[in-house]
Amino acid sequence: MNKLIKPDFFIAPSILSANFACLGNEIASVIEGGADWIHFDVMDNHYVPNLTFGPMVCQAIKPYASVPIDVHLMVEPVDEMINAFAAAGANIITFHPEASRHIDRSLSLIKAAGCEAGLVLNPATPIHVLAEVIDKLDVVLLMSVNPGFGGQSFISSTLKKISQVRALINEYAKENGRYIRLEVDGGIKIDNIAQVASAGADTFVAGSAIFGHNDYAKQITAMRTQLANIS
Repeated sequence: MNKLIKPDFFIAPSILSANFACLGNEIASVIEGGADWIHFDVMDNHYVPNLTFGPMVCQAIKPYASVPIDVHLMVEPVDEMINAFAAAGANIITFHPEASRHIDRSLSLIKAAGCEAGLVLNPATPIHVLAEVIDKLDVVLLMSVNPGFGGQSFISSTLKKISQVRALINEYAKENGRYIRLEVDGGIKIDNIAQVASAGADTFVAGSAIFGHNDYAKQITAMRTQLANIS
């Protein structure tokens, strides 16, 4: 892998796999265990076949989150939800290009609200959608499963896509001096996180691989141990 910059690796536990009955304590515990971001999956039972959290839940967990809240909008349309989640305390907001009629406008709304902005690409979404708006992106999130449900297996063809987006990000950084994070979500576990990092990812969403175990710190430490071997 030809990285222009070797960024810090970030681990973003997805609260989709947390215990909803004590969500605040779950967030505090996973941050104490070493989480860099809290990944907040928003599903509307329209764009994806599942229903999860709204802005009020984001607002409720904000006092427990001493790290950035990374809101992933799987909703259609997106613009009203952008403003609602920004007001609720989101730090990073990403959305799917298929869910916006005007991608540039939606990204501009996120920026205007004071949040970092990103696009999410499904396994079958081509990467050329990034080209015209890359100047507005702070993060690109690649789905390594089809969105909608936690606990799915990693789609191996995503590795090639990660490498392609990494090359695009590096070229942009070389020309503009600004780094864009490359996040991957879906089936990330201790035994594949190094392979995903080697392909070019620097930020890793993990749900059941962390929250499915009693000791969150142990799981996150094991992931960091794997990442420490990436050159």
